[in-house]
Amino acid sequence: MSAMMNQKEFFAALEGARAPKHGGGHAFSRAWAAGELSRAQLGEWAIQHFYYIDPIPQQFAALYARLPDLDARQHLLENLLGEEMPACPEKRHPDLLRKFARACGVSDERILKAEENGEVLATTRAMRAWIWELSSIRHLSEACAGIMVALEGQLPTLYPKYVDAMRKMGFTDDDMEFFHVHIEGDTEHAHVGLELTERYATSPELQTRAIAAVRASAEMRFSMLDGVYSQVVQRKAA
Repeated sequence: MSAMMNQKEFFAALEGARAPKHGGGHAFSRAWAAGELSRAQLGEWAIQHFYYIDPIPQQFAALYARLPDLDARQHLLENLLGEEMPACPEKRHPDLLRKFARACGVSDERILKAEENGEVLATTRAMRAWIWELSSIRHLSEACAGIMVALEGQLPTLYPKYVDAMRKMGFTDDDMEFFHVHIEGDTEHAHVGLELTERYATSPELQTRAIAAVRASAEMRFSMLDGVYSQVVQRKAA
């Protein structure tokens, strides 16, 4: 790319890079939204997802420390505090996911010792490592695009379908609090992500790299779902 895209073109390109591997199109997500998964299968997903998101507060802190602009740091700090919930520790996002896992029949001991017990899939490990790479090493335009646009930007359209299906299964709103907080918060996070990505993508090359980071993050999460689907759906069917 030899010339800078304007804001409208750049935002469209960033969101377009997310679309081909949007999690909502994955067979596992479609089965979930259709009510075809059991509580036990959702519990297996929760084990993998917990391993992926457990270090996100630390990853956000690493990214926070690299941001040069006060308003950018304040936006990310708000996001970080939403993850950690210092005034209400039991509402930490990883702990809300453990609450959901318990509603699926997965004990805290099992979810916390999944790595020690050899239950963490290679695709899940790769997803977690990719977020560390984005937050700690990659250019700020790639980090904001790959985390906030590619990943947080998916959840407000993905999780409502999950919630509708799980409500029919008998899950309560308290059981599903993890999903509710992301539906409510991540629309704004994705919008801020677009703005910060534009701020730090100051050349055609950096715009291209930011778009590639969105595509890579979407592909990584899709691959993580491949691993879960193979483990908990296809293997069970076989």
